[in-house]
Amino acid sequence: MVRMRFTGPNPSTPRWRRSPRPRKPPAMLLERYLESLGSEAIQKALGLDGPRPALVRPTQDPKFGDFQINGAMALGKELGKPPRELAQPIAEALAGVGAIAKAEVAGPGFVNIHLAPAWIASKLTEALRDPARNGVPAVEDVSRIVVDFSSPNIAKQMHVGHLRSTIIGDAIARILSFMGHDVVRDNHLGDWGTQFGLLIVGMREWGDDEALQAAPVLELERVYKLASERAGNDDAFAERARAELAKLQNGDEENRRLWEHFVEVSRATLDAVYAELDVSFDTWLGESAYHDALPGVVEDLLARGIARVDDEAVCVFWGDIDSAPKALRKQKTPFIVRKKDGAFLYSTTDIATVQYRKEHLQADRALYVVDNRQGLHFQQLFAVMELLGVDMDLEHIGFGTVLGNDGKPLRTRDASGNVITLVSLLEESKQRARQRIEEGIAEGRLRVRSEEIDEVSRVVGIGAVKYADLRQNRLSDYQFDWDKMISFQGNAGPYLQYAYARCASIFAKGEVDMDAMAASATILLDAPAEQVLGKHLLRFADVVYQAGTTSQPHLICEHIYELARAFNGFYAECPVLDAKGPTRDSRLGLTALTARQIRRGLGLVGIGVVDRM
Repeated sequence: MVRMRFTGPNPSTPRWRRSPRPRKPPAMLLERYLESLGSEAIQKALGLDGPRPALVRPTQDPKFGDFQINGAMALGKELGKPPRELAQPIAEALAGVGAIAKAEVAGPGFVNIHLAPAWIASKLTEALRDPARNGVPAVEDVSRIVVDFSSPNIAKQMHVGHLRSTIIGDAIARILSFMGHDVVRDNHLGDWGTQFGLLIVGMREWGDDEALQAAPVLELERVYKLASERAGNDDAFAERARAELAKLQNGDEENRRLWEHFVEVSRATLDAVYAELDVSFDTWLGESAYHDALPGVVEDLLARGIARVDDEAVCVFWGDIDSAPKALRKQKTPFIVRKKDGAFLYSTTDIATVQYRKEHLQADRALYVVDNRQGLHFQQLFAVMELLGVDMDLEHIGFGTVLGNDGKPLRTRDASGNVITLVSLLEESKQRARQRIEEGIAEGRLRVRSEEIDEVSRVVGIGAVKYADLRQNRLSDYQFDWDKMISFQGNAGPYLQYAYARCASIFAKGEVDMDAMAASATILLDAPAEQVLGKHLLRFADVVYQAGTTSQPHLICEHIYELARAFNGFYAECPVLDAKGPTRDSRLGLTALTARQIRRGLGLVGIGVVDRM
């Protein structure tokens, strides 16, 4: 495997995307443990000379068991026997082993396994003693992972179109960090390019210092709009803008000072939005950070024969490369890295960015949280990085479109043509949440003190917007619906926050310290509703790991929603504070585990909770 230092041309053998590094799951994940038991049982029961995969999967219907082993189905052809005949000795070898209470043959050769309630209870008791991680083990193979997300343009307000990248990227970064990876959150700002020549000329022509002081980004947007319209109708003005951009790129002190001011005031506005969303970054390396490296990138591509000059532009033509992926060779779109006028493009900057992340950040992986429409760009970028010999896993974490009530993409401008900003969206959500909370208080359904209404409205409102998005498979489009979003019933953020507050209220009502109780209680799973809840709680570590390895935060949302439903069933059937002795302690323990998992699970997707609602 070629490992490069990006100090100059370094020809390497062209190669396409290698298989990702194997990422070994933690030994204590439930499905991995059952896979190990199943594999050993298959080898022993069938007298095989080596282990075979058990192919463990959750059952579709819990009345048939908790998990299903499909290994006999795969072995039927290899051993020349009916799978059901092979499944019977496997089931007999599994019964009563470790976590397994019962194993039964079903259908053409499946083995359904039922987990032992006592074993589940012991694992939940261990999790109860682990408030920091809720029984979720850290990964054994730690990677340094750059998560590239949000990436708005400088001198513009964030609009509703920025929401998905920002909150999906934040959730993925949180999950990977909790798993134990070394995560670098990077905001790759659009802080360089043609717009700054227009802004510099425009500010000198129409800039209002008082407006810039009072509402800097609004003033920059106003001036940019005027300058852009003027440049479209006035060639001399457009040439002035290009000249000022060239001066900026060549280090002119005055233009540099103006540009730095544009960036500074824009950052302050962005910081306020990110604070409202509880989103943070480790680095803010925008396009400007890589500007000086771009000529070298193009020279390197030409020297290696990866790119060539065509009509004065420099492009990668996939038809020139025999080992290029078929999908790229079939479509005729070249990867342009320098235009005929000498200007560089996003593609050039992205190449330099990958090189920096590998060389200076020592990253093993980089995840690009960008909408699905950029799929071709990233396919081409990743192919170029393979040709350059970069030993790094690069992944495009695409996502679908937010739709309005009409089923069309949600408008980013109102009827008057004004941008619908992300700030205004979040403010409306908080106001709608406040209205629902005040209605709930008036009807006696909610118990929120008057001095807490502002904070609860903020947590519920912001959480509602986030959850409505993150509960969807990120690859899917989804419809933006205020009524469903801010609901205390069904699969919505407020419902889950209420479920957490309900758990917390049990401890408050019983005057029980949750942490002190958790340090001594032993979980018992005697009642059916206790067992149902216990099995949901047991799955948390597997869900976190699956969400992190597939970059699918909605899996955590699904788990927390189903957990809240299971807890409601438990609470309806099993008295907690009125129970006696070890049963009371156990049920308080189950309540504590539920509260901690809801709080942790929502926290992993960037959503807060309140103790009273």
